[in-house]
Amino acid sequence: MCPKQENTPLQLDIQRPYDGPEVPGDAQFRQWVQTALAGQDNAMVNIRIVDTDEGRELNRRWRGRDSATNVLSFPASIPLTGMRILGDIVLCAPVVAREAAEQGKPVEHHWAHLTIHGLLHLLGFDHTTAAQAEIMESGEIRLLDQLGIPNPYELK
Repeated sequence: MCPKQENTPLQLDIQRPYDGPEVPGDAQFRQWVQTALAGQDNAMVNIRIVDTDEGRELNRRWRGRDSATNVLSFPASIPLTGMRILGDIVLCAPVVAREAAEQGKPVEHHWAHLTIHGLLHLLGFDHTTAAQAEIMESGEIRLLDQLGIPNPYELK
């Protein structure tokens, strides 16, 4: 677990069972999470970077889908005095890299987008209906814009 940093109430644990060259560093993940959590104190988030096999197994177990997916979010329901435990975000590195290449976007931009997407799920956002998707996507676009990253939903 990362120690609590001064002026930063975020506790961020990044697990890297898969750590290829395309995987961003801890500082990048911290920046993306802090951007999405602006103004929310005492938050704890875990990020796990996985390979295709683990991504597939988790997606099969929790969503009933027999394929690796780019991001999974597991909201926490554990009360802890003084700390808001948001939950876990699992990112499948090979899927993220493949999608970025297919979509013709910088892989770092796709990592940022999916990290923020996963975090918004932990904060209670969803995209199962068109109205929910519009709200969630507009939040993603706004947060990515703060990071200087273009709208991921615009086709090039």
